Amino acid sequence: MPKIDETRDFIPVNIAVLTVSDSRTLETDKSGRLLVGRIETAGHVVAARAIITDDEDAIAAQLRTWIADENIDVVISTGGTGITGRDVTPEAFAQVYDKELIGFGELFRMLSYKNIGTSTLQSRATGGVAGGTYLFALPGSPGAARDGWDLILKDQLDIRFRPCNFVELMPRLTEK
Repeated sequence: MPKIDETRDFIPVNIAVLTVSDSRTLETDKSGRLLVGRIETAGHVVAARAIITDDEDAIAAQLRTWIADENIDVVISTGGTGITGRDVTPEAFAQVYDKELIGFGELFRMLSYKNIGTSTLQSRATGGVAGGTYLFALPGSPGAARDGWDLILKDQLDIRFRPCNFVELMPRLTEK
């Protein structure tokens, strides 16, 4: 059964939060604020935060900047994962991935189904690794941000989580 191994020391992870939206500001960004709060409550560091419009090249450029930053271990985005014409976050993430974590989107949609039913089909949540940095794209609603953090990322970004977690793999992400 998965559990927290209290014999291991917690290791804080440096996380950047990216909101993808044509209309949100820092004051109106409920999903970004929710992620920041949960990240800090878990004991991690919010290393950066930005809001980018629904522009594939601008999103990919921000991702590349954070991937190149040695002080950022993980990027979590919220917004732009739907199926309308302006939803281009998954395409931007695909531009930079070294490896896609296909199971992340699959698991997110499976867990999300319990709360929103078949509407989860509209989500193109995605995850991957680039340049040794984990990248996760969540839908833009506060509920999706909460589910993505509480049900997946909170545990996987805690080195004490057993049987395995993302943090213990970090030193090996750039192996050849």
